[in-house]
Amino acid sequence: MKEYQDKTIKCVDCGNEFVFTARDQAFYEEKGFTNEPKRCKECRNKRKAEKASQENK
Repeated sequence: MKEYQDKTIKCVDCGNEFVFTARDQAFYEEKGFTNEPKRCKECRNKRKAEKASQENK
């Protein structure tokens, strides 16, 4: 089993740094995701909300 370490990533939207935890990395691998997140949680939620509001128009 692969051992993960927390990783600090800079959000492409707001520029703030966020931690991609070892636990999250294991989850990503389990789900088959190959890319690391590019956005912090707040920006991901904001983006999801914007997409949802556009779909409802």
